[in-house]
Parts: sequence; structure tokens; C-alpha cells
Amino acid sequence: MATLDDKILGEKLHNYCSSSEDEGSDDERSGDEEGNPVKPDVSSAEPPPINNWTGTASNTGPKGVIEDWRRYKQLEAENRAELAKERVALAKKLTMTVKTDREQEQEKNTEELEDELNDLIDEEFLMEYQKRRMQELMTQLQKAPKFGKVVTLNTKDEFLNAIDKEDQKVTVIIHIFNINTVACETMNGCLDVLAADYPMIKFCRISADITGLSRHFRVEGVPALLVYKEGQMIGNFVQLVTELGNDFFATDVERFLIEYGMLPEK
Repeated sequence: MATLDDKILGEKLHNYCSSSEDEGSDDERSGDEEGNPVKPDVSSAEPPPINNWTGTASNTGPKGVIEDWRRYKQLEAENRAELAKERVALAKKLTMTVKTDREQEQEKNTEELEDELNDLIDEEFLMEYQKRRMQELMTQLQKAPKFGKVVTLNTKDEFLNAIDKEDQKVTVIIHIFNINTVACETMNGCLDVLAADYPMIKFCRISADITGLSRHFRVEGVPALLVYKEGQMIGNFVQLVTELGNDFFATDVERFLIEYGMLPEK
């Protein structure tokens, strides 16, 4: 019968010495027929079984039980943490989607105030832009030359200088007249009024006799208005009696010049 030592230390093999000198098997004492000791058959001895434990066992030791308990508590804690995250996410979602009537009213009022503020900002921006633009225009107007009355040209050189030596931005309107023509006298009176209303426009007049124009033009072509800008003629209106007649007013001349783009609209 195998002893406890045999189970722990394994089967007794060659050169094994027992702790007791008296112990021995019958085969070792008897030997073979010639008296030689018989050697045990080592090849026929089965090796001890290999531990093939897969991680579970029906009979777990104390350490295994403790480890399994720790793993169980770890999984339980992870499940609780995951459930807690889901509850927090659900609570946030409900908080964002479910609002009371008061909260909805407050949100609506806030949006209306924001829209009104944006409109005010836009209006303030536009007002500021308009103010700045008006200042720029006023500066330009202050720098531009002003006239306010009709300039009488007495020579050909004055006629040429009134055109060529004037500021490039100034529009020059010259009335060629004949003192013996009624319509020319009416035109001179109208231009006196327009010169005061349009101080940025340079109004001039010159007698047809000084210009050296033909006698036919001096009789039939007047009153005539010649318009110049940047030294170039941009308007040439002759025999205006056919357009305005002999009796007309400053408003008629103004409307005529605005229609042809010679005067800016007020």
C-alpha cells in the first residue's frame, strides 16, 4: 500500500534512499536467481499528471475563493458605475428637453431681446456709417470752390480761362447771349437764381459778339448754354427758345438741365 510520502514525493526510483535503513522491498532483498539485485523498470513508471487547470474548479482553494470574490465585487462595481453614467446622461437629456412654461416664456423673451439688440446694433452701425459719410462729404464740400453768382466774361481769354483753369471737379455752365434778344434777358435772370441755389456750379455768361461767332448764330442760335467739365464739353444746347420759348422761369431751366444730367438732383 502506498504511503503518504509516496503521494507527496512520488514513486521510489533508482538510487532512492529511505530514511529507514531497515525498509526495503522483497524484490530488492531477494535479487535474481544468480544473486544480483534486481533494478526497477523505470520505463514502465508513469509520470505524474500535468496540471491542466482552466481557471475554474469545483473544489477551489481558499486563495481561489478570495480571488473569485474580488472579481465578483469588481464586476458589480463596474456595473453600478455604468448604470450611474446612464442615469446622469438621461437626467441631462430630460433637463434639456423638458422645460416648464415659465422657462419657455423666459427663453422666448431672451430671444426677442437678443433680436432687438441685434437690430439696434445694426441701426447704430448704419447711423455711425451715415454720420461718418456725411462728415466726409462735408469736408469735400468745404474744400470745393463755391461761387453763388453768375460770372460775366468780357474777353476770349476769360472765356478760355474759365474752362481750362478751373478745378477739374467743377461743372462750368456758360450762357452765350445777345443783349437784343428777349429770351436771353430771361435766361440771364434765371441763371442768377440758379447760381444762388447751386453754389458748387460755376455759372458764366458771355456776349455772342465777343466770341466771334457768325451773325446767323448771334441771331438764331441764342440763348445757348455750353456745359464743360474737366476742360471738356459735355453739353451743347443752342436755340433754346424752341425748347423754352421767350417766357420761362428758373424752375423750367433747372428741370431742363437736370433732365440732361447737367445739374445734380436736389
